[in-house]
Amino acid sequence: MNAKVEAKTFRLDGLKWLLVVLLVGTAVAGNSYYADFPLLYRVLAIVALCLVALAVAVNTAKGNAFWNLLREAQTEVRRVVWPSRQEATQTTLIVVVITLITALILWALDSALGWAASKVIG
Repeated sequence: MNAKVEAKTFRLDGLKWLLVVLLVGTAVAGNSYYADFPLLYRVLAIVALCLVALAVAVNTAKGNAFWNLLREAQTEVRRVVWPSRQEATQTTLIVVVITLITALILWALDSALGWAASKVIG
C-alpha cells in the first residue's frame, strides 16, 4: 500500500509542477498581453501568481524538501560564531597586505622577464 501512496504522490507532484509552470507562464504572457495597464497592477498580478505558484511548489515532495533545507540552513546560521569587528579588520588588512606583496612580486618578475626578453630579441 505504501508503494501506491508514493506512486500517487509522484503523479500528483507532476501535475503540481505542471500547474507551477502554467502559473508562471500565465504571469509572463499576461504581463506582455496587458502592457497597456499601469505597471503597478501588472506587478501585483505577477507577484500574486508567483506566490500561488510557490505555494503549489512547496506542496510537492521536492519543494517540501527544499523548504526544510532552508529552515535547517537558517538554524545553522544562528549557530555560527561570527568574528568581532577587530578580528574582521585584522583579517582584511592581512589579505590586503598579502595581495599587495604578491602584486609587487609578480610586477617585478614581469619587468625582469620583459627586460630579459628585450635583450635577447634586440
